[in-house]
Amino acid sequence: MDLDTQFQEAFEKISKLKKAVAPDVMLKFYAYYKQANFGNNFSCNCNLDLRNGFKFNAWMQLKGMSSEEAKEEYVKLANIILTEQKQKE
Repeated sequence: MDLDTQFQEAFEKISKLKKAVAPDVMLKFYAYYKQANFGNNFSCNCNLDLRNGFKFNAWMQLKGMSSEEAKEEYVKLANIILTEQKQKE
């Protein structure tokens, strides 16, 4: 299976999770997703919104990471979270 397909499937599975994921993990998912799709083309609608500020900061920390690497990291993290959630069931 190619990386784009793996990434899309991982995104769909994480988006459909019923159980909450820790906020720091969700920030990682957000940052990898944004980096994979938008690269270093940062945009922020922070408007003094603390939550959006954290999201923007998480994304900026990935500056320079390639789209492929961001997709790989997203898929790895998704596999870890999905495995953990299955074990808890």
